[in-house]
Amino acid sequence: MSIQKIALITGANKGIGLETARQLGQQKITLLIGARDAAKGEAAARQLREEGLEARAITIDVSDAASIRDAASLVGDEFGRLDILINNAGAMLDDPAKKVSEQSLDTWRSTFETNVFGLIATTQAFLPLLRKSEAGRIVNLSSILASNTLHLDPASPIYDFKLPAYNVSKSTVNAWTVQLAYELRDTPIKVNAAHPGWVKTDMGGEGATMELPDGAKTSVALATLPADGPSGAFLHLGEPLPW
Repeated sequence: MSIQKIALITGANKGIGLETARQLGQQKITLLIGARDAAKGEAAARQLREEGLEARAITIDVSDAASIRDAASLVGDEFGRLDILINNAGAMLDDPAKKVSEQSLDTWRSTFETNVFGLIATTQAFLPLLRKSEAGRIVNLSSILASNTLHLDPASPIYDFKLPAYNVSKSTVNAWTVQLAYELRDTPIKVNAAHPGWVKTDMGGEGATMELPDGAKTSVALATLPADGPSGAFLHLGEPLPW
């Protein structure tokens, strides 16, 4: 009889994070709904429980070291391990009216605090619990906007989407994914970067082309990879993206 898996999804009180949790819960995975705001996290967890899924809220602010530490301690005390970590929390703070060179250093610092340093800090805090899993999975939410190859190609669909702090932060997430995958290469843990697609969320905006259920599919697939699945990859719906 297989042991029920435990998944923590950061930024899971809405959007892609919540839908990712829903789809994992439908696979009988225990859901830890990570959210900065305890009330919003509990509301999301309650919604999932009403759908018949096993979910509870975990307060975690990835830009707050104490919050991350407390969350890891709580999960360790109550579950003793973690099987899936989905680093979904993120921020897009660039001013689209400003040029690349005009984005403020505050924008850069705030973006990296959440998208890079917060993601790394969260992974470091939960890695000991992931090492206790039979097959740990780490999914880092990236973006096609992280691709330097596509940004250099005038024919690519993202050529004119220069939101530098966000884009470079996600390029850094990709680089971190590769480095961590190397460290974990001889373990059962797999770590990958996911491009969800251009999804209809608060961040994606009204022009987005994908619905939430499809936007969650890449994260769900990488969170449930078989033993022969990839590690250190940058993927969208199973297909590799250029770095």
